[in-house]
Amino acid sequence: MSGDQSGAGRDGFPTTARGAVSALFVVHHRRLVGLASLLVDDHGTAEEIVQDAFESLYKRWSGLRDPGAAVAYLDRAVVYGARSWVRRRITARAYVLPDAGTSPSAEAEGVDLRRNADLAEAIRGLPRRQREVVVLRYYLDLSEEQIAAWLGVSTGSVKRHAFRATAALQKRMEAWA
Repeated sequence: MSGDQSGAGRDGFPTTARGAVSALFVVHHRRLVGLASLLVDDHGTAEEIVQDAFESLYKRWSGLRDPGAAVAYLDRAVVYGARSWVRRRITARAYVLPDAGTSPSAEAEGVDLRRNADLAEAIRGLPRRQREVVVLRYYLDLSEEQIAAWLGVSTGSVKRHAFRATAALQKRMEAWA
């Protein structure tokens, strides 16, 4: 075989890109996959990162000033590749597309807005004390005791006004449905 076919130099190290990268692959592949696995915590992804590093080395072999620096090049390429993969994963996790099934349609939103407007109108039509009880209970989320203290009435009176207001609102909303 000629020197070009075997790719071996005087010191036994291959001189062609294909031979040199193949020799480096045999010696360093397992170590580099271990390194990448520690950085990305996924063996399949680690193998892809290492493969990309060897591919990049092969493409750049002719521009490599010192073939002895190839191992350091592979180490850096694996670390940078892992960092890049982690950044992409973080970015992908941070950006979540809205689920089309959970977003209400424009029609549903229009119906909801109309119901809210109808409910507000129905609340305005309640007697003053019933309206106060409903607003304090459901808008400010106050307890019956707190409402009684605010309005200066008994807790029983608050319960009675809340019951009557709820019944009246239910009747009005059913009539509009």
